Amino acid sequence: MKQSFYLFFLLLFSLFSCHPPNPNVSKTGKDELKSLELDHKMDKSEMTYQDIVYVPIYSDIYLDVQNQKSLLAATLSIRNTSFEDSLFVSKIDYFNTEGVLVRSYIDNAISLPPMATINYVIEKEDDTGGAGANFIVALNAKNKKIQPLIQAIMIGQTGNKGFAFSTDGYSIK
Repeated sequence: MKQSFYLFFLLLFSLFSCHPPNPNVSKTGKDELKSLELDHKMDKSEMTYQDIVYVPIYSDIYLDVQNQKSLLAATLSIRNTSFEDSLFVSKIDYFNTEGVLVRSYIDNAISLPPMATINYVIEKEDDTGGAGANFIVALNAKNKKIQPLIQAIMIGQTGNKGFAFSTDGYSIK
């Protein structure tokens, strides 16, 4: 009886501990993105570069005449292309097809060091965005000549065929 109880408890524990890993947490267990957050308010008066970027995301696409949709994994990639200046990201918001805010990814601004990249992943099973999902990303920098690169990469498969495509972010300021 006692062994059955332990076996049941072990089975129950293993079932509830099985969840997909957070793609933003390193193998050491450290949340790489949280470590980039500023612990103080960003002084926007020092920022000569300010932009808002719209990035289209496809969390699903239609594959055939029966409108069968295929779910996609999507990665938002924010790249600082400067060799010398930090890029500050103050907003990363994810909206669905209807334009409703699904989630905000950061609470505090992020300081992205020169030549660094951050990625945010929308898991394949997350269909909250729909075919017309998008990100709004707010960027700031002290150097007005900075030229960040914001893209999204979508990956999916149907049957034994895989496919991938990318979209670019567009300034809407």
